[in-house]
Amino acid sequence: MKKVIIALIPKSLVPFLKHIKLKLDERLMMFFAKTGLGAWFYYAFVSRQFDREHKAVLAGRAQYKDSLTKIGVSSALLRRNIHRLEKGLIMQPRRAIFAEDYILETVENFCSSTQQGQLCKNEWKWAADVLTEYFSIIGSSSIILKALDLFKAAAPLSSGANKSIPYPHSSLPKTDISYEQLSNLMQRRRSVRWYQNLAVEDNKLRKAIEAASLAPSACNRQPYRFYIANNNQRATEIAKCAMGTAGFAENLQCVVVVVGDLSAYPMERDRHVVYIDASLASMQFMLACETMGLSTCPINWPDIESREQMMEKKLQLKPYERPIMLIAVGYGAADGGVPFSQKKGNDILIKGM
Repeated sequence: MKKVIIALIPKSLVPFLKHIKLKLDERLMMFFAKTGLGAWFYYAFVSRQFDREHKAVLAGRAQYKDSLTKIGVSSALLRRNIHRLEKGLIMQPRRAIFAEDYILETVENFCSSTQQGQLCKNEWKWAADVLTEYFSIIGSSSIILKALDLFKAAAPLSSGANKSIPYPHSSLPKTDISYEQLSNLMQRRRSVRWYQNLAVEDNKLRKAIEAASLAPSACNRQPYRFYIANNNQRATEIAKCAMGTAGFAENLQCVVVVVGDLSAYPMERDRHVVYIDASLASMQFMLACETMGLSTCPINWPDIESREQMMEKKLQLKPYERPIMLIAVGYGAADGGVPFSQKKGNDILIKGM
């Protein structure tokens, strides 16, 4: 019906009507922005810009609930709680008893994942090793004893070397990278939009994603995936879904779509974490690419419904998956221009030291 009405409007009136609509929206926005209730009314009845986010967050919560019984290659609950146990293990001073409020659900989830047999081998080992360490040092209580009995029935207590448990800071790998060298790498990493007609090696992309996976994420849930379009035709097709790629999308050799997964969270309060965690990983991905001679360009992804629908269809995304950004990857053309992009100085960025 909406399309029919728009089709009936004379083209000469379209700019005028758009102007009226914009002015009316500005007045309504200023009025409803004064209170929380007004803001709710505005986005419930005047503007529908958050409809997709509402659906995605709710679908994510529903999928999270479903994942508690149907455990696949990874478990958001298990990853979160095992990480919480690790933080308890390294606490100074460490409490005699901790994690009573979530240890039972953790072990029950671990037992279910063991029975279903789909969990990633390394994730399972990490959980088993941390739980073994936890039960070896924790004090006694009825809840902890019940959890221990369940754990013993599901898996033998791990032993030996190469345990996936917290370790001292002194055992971290040594590095001789200086600040100047790191600064040079960061200055080398520019947003490059013009590329040579050269294929990007799959093994380099895998190495860069491996480096990206080392980025910090809230409770180690890593709520993102990298969708790779590694040929010129597909890369161009995907890049054109985004705004701001007109004029250079056709020369892209590889495009990576970083997608956030809202099914990692049971509550709305964490809906923003996909953007934080995916962005941290994306920066490490781009720096890793640079060390292998690959240039990159992060491509903004604004929340526009028509674009979201386009990307959802092309990547077959689930309702709870949200594109965070696109990243062009390739071998930069020697004569390709790079924007100067002046950066803000310390006098602007630093406050309160």
